Amino acid sequence: MIKFNGKTKAVKEYASCLKQTIKQIAIDHKFKIGSIDYIVVTDERILEINNSALQHDYYTDIITFDYTENKQLEGEIYISIDRILDNSKKYNEKFHVELSRVVFHGILHMVGYKDKTKKDISKMREMEQKYIEQFLKAFHVEQ
Repeated sequence: MIKFNGKTKAVKEYASCLKQTIKQIAIDHKFKIGSIDYIVVTDERILEINNSALQHDYYTDIITFDYTENKQLEGEIYISIDRILDNSKKYNEKFHVELSRVVFHGILHMVGYKDKTKKDISKMREMEQKYIEQFLKAFHVEQ
């Protein structure tokens, strides 16, 4: 089960489309969907989580807690709605595209993609873009 919780008003209209693409990511990587909770929070809340859980003192757009075992996806993914809004403006990107990038980034971590090296980051960006394009095309979301 995939759930969006928290400050979801801005996310609500895209939730169904996002869930379908998340399911496709799982299928493509031969994983099953267990319980995946996306928790939409403010910058201040994600900073608190980043400080307490990871000892990082900075804002981020996403924090993934991956509890996946035996190819069954389980986890909590915190996303900052403030970072998504700011980044969409900063990079001149539509809100729903930036939202989908962050949502897919979290699930891609859970299926095994990393983003610590340049090579890993490049592969992660490639996969994010692949699924953003599927999301936009399959659901006729305006680019």
